[in-house]
Amino acid sequence: MGRSQETFNKKDVRNKKDKKKKEKEKKRLEKKDNEKSGSLEDMIAYVDENGVITSTPPDPNKKKPIDTESILISVPKQEMGEEPDPNRKGVVTYLNESKGFGFIKDSQTQESVFVHVKNILEEIKEGNIVSFEVQMGPKGLTAIQVKPFKENVQVLDVKSD
Repeated sequence: MGRSQETFNKKDVRNKKDKKKKEKEKKRLEKKDNEKSGSLEDMIAYVDENGVITSTPPDPNKKKPIDTESILISVPKQEMGEEPDPNRKGVVTYLNESKGFGFIKDSQTQESVFVHVKNILEEIKEGNIVSFEVQMGPKGLTAIQVKPFKENVQVLDVKSD
């Protein structure tokens, strides 16, 4: 029963399949040829002294010596005399007495400091300016000795004549 009973549509489909097979084989051969010609040397890239990627290796005469001691890898250590003052001032941003905690925004560092109700000496409310001391707690800074901030104001007795 060969191809004598093939319709035009069947011939067209077969021709398209043959054409795709030939194109696929051609691409495969081209890819194989490119892999052979592309060596490792062609893939290497270099960075010059200005940070630009080039295909040529850098000139060893242009190397500059680097002082490894001047490179800082971490946060610089604090000097012994720079210890921050533990007495601070801030604003109560959140206070929930039923749950037993709150937060104070430190006016110096603008950090939020946790405060527990047992560390509050006098009654405070949200929005109050308070003075407190900081101490390292289990999860970060904790405010202790919290009390409303009162400036040292001298009261003058004025006698009326």
